[in-house]
Amino acid sequence: MDKSTGWVVGRIAGAPVLLKPSALVMVGVLTLLFVPTVRTVSPELGSQTLLGAFVVVVMLMVSVFLHELAHALAARAHGMVVQELALTLWGGHTAYTDTRSTPRSSAVIAVVGPLTNVVLAGLAWFGYQAQAGSSSVALLLYVSAYANAAVAIFNLLPGLPLDGGQVTEALVWAVTGSRLRGTVVAAWTGRVLAVTLVAAAIAVPSLSGRRVELLMVVWAALIGSFMWSSASAALAQSRRRAKIDALDPRLLARPAVAVSADVTVAQARQIAEDLGGDDAQVQLVLVAGPQPTTGVATGQPVGLVDHLALADVPENAAATAPVWSVSVALPTVAVVDAALAGEQLFSAVLRAAPHAPVCILVLGEHVVGALYATDVARAI
Repeated sequence: MDKSTGWVVGRIAGAPVLLKPSALVMVGVLTLLFVPTVRTVSPELGSQTLLGAFVVVVMLMVSVFLHELAHALAARAHGMVVQELALTLWGGHTAYTDTRSTPRSSAVIAVVGPLTNVVLAGLAWFGYQAQAGSSSVALLLYVSAYANAAVAIFNLLPGLPLDGGQVTEALVWAVTGSRLRGTVVAAWTGRVLAVTLVAAAIAVPSLSGRRVELLMVVWAALIGSFMWSSASAALAQSRRRAKIDALDPRLLARPAVAVSADVTVAQARQIAEDLGGDDAQVQLVLVAGPQPTTGVATGQPVGLVDHLALADVPENAAATAPVWSVSVALPTVAVVDAALAGEQLFSAVLRAAPHAPVCILVLGEHVVGALYATDVARAI
């Protein structure tokens, strides 16, 4: 078992199927919650009531898995990369990259999960009505029908992180053109539902004259807190995504100039001074090719001048020392098209960050700026 991910029990749609340790907690709690139902439907089980409730919960977990499988297959069909399917304390989740999401694909991927539960509920109910055998089979079919129906209805509620919340987000996104606005609406709806769920666990039995079940209130509080925190996380993530989409290299880039690798340290200092007054303010980029008369060049960037090393060269050596001697090699991944923006620009900087702290922005063969990963991180 991997401590951070759980037990890998298989692979589907190219992704691992994980059983989180917390899922065992859910199995235990749900088993206790189903005991009264099992006792009512099949009183003849007697001392085996607890075992019957456990079997019912295992069947419910299978339904949850099929629910998540539907999400995974739909995501893959829409070109997403599925990262994992997991059974957790809260049921389950399917993680996938959503960089290619549209309102339509987001809604379809979300709704197929609850629809799977609707189909399972219908099949179980049909089997329950048609069977004429043992009461144990009737019990499993009866509870499976109602449990799947309940899962479908609950997941279709219009607030994040529920599937219905993702559908709400997609609808607002489609109408307004803003995914962030859709997330804001769905996240706040999810927060309202979280509070309502806890209040209902207390108010419904109280108003009907029944005793408030402490276990039910605690469970509702746990689910409510999870919904609140997940809705808040989705909102924060959407705001970060909106900032990523708004990334503009023209607003973030620092000045840079391409110089031939053959220029001297003295020439490099003069070029930087003419352009920025202080050589530390302008990134000097070495490019391959012959030295032009001015020293400023065009071509493929191959290195970056280390400004501290440039400043440390003694004056009596600056006129003859080549600038490449105070430079570091520039990896190809750090040369980025200046026409990129938003998610594409962010992805390019992310790829380059492990290899170089700065990306060189180019248009054709012309260096037009330097983009630091720290500036991008600060912007989002």
